[in-house]
Amino acid sequence: MAMSAKSVTRLLLLTTLLSLFVSLTASTSDPEELVNELLSLQSQSKTGVIHLDDHTLSRFLTSTKTPRPYSLLIFFDAKQLHDKHELHLQELHGEFSLVASSFILNNPDNSSTSYGKLFFCDIEFKESQSSFSLFGVNSLPHIRLVGPNVRNPKESEAMDQGDFSRMAESMSDFVASRTKLYVGPIHRPPILSRNQLGFLFAVLLIWTPFMVKKVLTGQTLLHDPKIWLGGAVFVYFFSVSGAMHNIIRKMPMFLADRNDPSKLIFFYQGSGMQLGAEGFAIGFLYTIVGLLLAFVTHVLVMVKNVTVQRSIMVVSLVVSFWAVNKVIYLDNWKTGYGVHTFWPSSWK
Repeated sequence: MAMSAKSVTRLLLLTTLLSLFVSLTASTSDPEELVNELLSLQSQSKTGVIHLDDHTLSRFLTSTKTPRPYSLLIFFDAKQLHDKHELHLQELHGEFSLVASSFILNNPDNSSTSYGKLFFCDIEFKESQSSFSLFGVNSLPHIRLVGPNVRNPKESEAMDQGDFSRMAESMSDFVASRTKLYVGPIHRPPILSRNQLGFLFAVLLIWTPFMVKKVLTGQTLLHDPKIWLGGAVFVYFFSVSGAMHNIIRKMPMFLADRNDPSKLIFFYQGSGMQLGAEGFAIGFLYTIVGLLLAFVTHVLVMVKNVTVQRSIMVVSLVVSFWAVNKVIYLDNWKTGYGVHTFWPSSWK
């Protein structure tokens, strides 16, 4: 009788454990519960980006059956590479977060057909090295879109690194074209907050009467010819140095030599790239020639001493020739194209 009671106890315990296991398995594989859990994690994030690790990735991706009722857009990050500015990881992650918050703002509830069908996630290398291997990620920056029918993470679609140039807009276009979901417009935060705008408006009101008085009496900086002269030289230098190209492309001033990290590269050989220091060097040479030309045509002509005029003219020509020669030499070194002189046929 004692053996029978013990057997019954074991059977009840086994049945309880089995039912508990079945209930846990059913709960983890329940698509609706997974979506609700992702929505909860999304609401807990300030930017709407869900931070994943090896465990949560397994729960929401590899351990679930296909088709899943949602897609995952995953940003692969590595904090130890944040100091390498040429990768722009922090900036790209900020743009990724901007797309996530805009998607949530444009699809706030169940009335939207895209609600709960796309989740933005990120994975950090040190925390989830096995996840990086699972996706086959070996370079950064890297973004993957895991669709509802993807079983093998390596078969998920990677965003082309060439599309990162347009930042959040290109990420939004990538998602919309692949998932057919409505992402909506990108909501960028204003440059100035309401408090800052209010403060500037108050300062403007206080400063306006004094400014009007200065304008009427001709005592502003805009009435100073030296300011206009300096501004003209700055605009000229800004134009010929390619500074706008450096700002748009976010080009670094220099690069570290791959063969010898202790050395710096200021001039990059190749027509497809220009470093900031290189552009400033060319702009400086062009500015020298422009300033010498302005000096000769506007100042030197007022000098009455002919000897002084000729001496300064010769020095200006020599310096200008040297500057132009350096520009031509650099262009030939970068592109391989040369500049050749041709004498008039009548001189032969």
